[in-house]
Amino acid sequence: MTLVSPPSAAAEEAEAVEAAAFQHYVALGDSFVAGPLVREQQAGVRVPLLGCMQSANNYPKMLAERIGVAELTDASCSGARMEHFYEQQFNDTLPQFDALRPETDLVTVGIAGNDFGFSEVFIECAKQSLGNPLGSPCSNHYGDELDVRIDGLRGEISQVYADIADRSPNATVLSVGYLQILPESGGCWPSTPIARGDVAFLDAAQTRLNTVIKEEAEAHGAVFVDVLERGRDVCKASGTRWVEGLIPENGAPVHPNRLGMEATADFVQAAVGVPSPAL
Repeated sequence: MTLVSPPSAAAEEAEAVEAAAFQHYVALGDSFVAGPLVREQQAGVRVPLLGCMQSANNYPKMLAERIGVAELTDASCSGARMEHFYEQQFNDTLPQFDALRPETDLVTVGIAGNDFGFSEVFIECAKQSLGNPLGSPCSNHYGDELDVRIDGLRGEISQVYADIADRSPNATVLSVGYLQILPESGGCWPSTPIARGDVAFLDAAQTRLNTVIKEEAEAHGAVFVDVLERGRDVCKASGTRWVEGLIPENGAPVHPNRLGMEATADFVQAAVGVPSPAL
C-alpha cells in the first residue's frame, strides 16, 4: 500500500491563492466606501472615531470575503478627495494610489463627493430651509453653481481613471456611484431639514454627479456600478433606507448604513460576475 502524505499548510495556502477569483483587490475612495460607524446590523461595537474611520463592515471587505479574494488592500478613507489619491490625507496614511501595484487585478473606486462638496452643500441647504421649509431657498441660493461644480470635476475624474490604468494595467476597474441620499421630491423636513422645494434640486445634483463619474470612468475602460436605487433614501424607515439621516441608527449621519453596504456589495459582486464560493 502506498501512503499519501497529507498536503502541507504551504501547499494548501498556494492552492487557495490559485483558486481565488482575484489575487489583489484594492479599494479606493471616501467615506461612502470606508463606512464610518457602520456596524453589525443587530449588535456589535462601533468603530472608533479615529483617522479614516474605516469600518470592518464596509462593502470592500464584504466583497472580498464573498468572492474569495486572495489579498485586499482597503485604502479608503473618510473625507478623502481626489487629491488624496496622490498625496497623504493624514500624517499616518499613504496616498491611496500607493496601494496599486502592477499585478493588482481588481480595483473599486468611489470618489468625487467631497470634491463636489456634499457636506458643505447639505449643511448650507439645511440652514436655508429653516426660514422657508416649503419653498426652494437653497436652489435660489446656488442657482446653476452646482452644475458648474460638477462639470468642473470632469478633468480630475478622468485623470484618476487614466492613472489607475497606468499603475495597474491588467486590473478590472469598477467605478462605484453614490447611493441615493434624498428622495426625488417631497422630503421629510424637519427630520432631514431640506426645504420641500429643494429636495428635487439636490437629488438632481447627485444624479448629475453620478452621471459625470460614469461618463469619465467608462471613457478609460472602467465599469460603472450604478447603486442609486430609488426608494432607499434617508426618508425611508430604518429597515428600508440605505443611507442614514441626521439622527443615525447604524452609521454616520447622511452616510451608508449596514444595509447600504450590503446592497453595494451586491451590486459590485454582480458587476464582477463572480459568485460566492460554495460552502
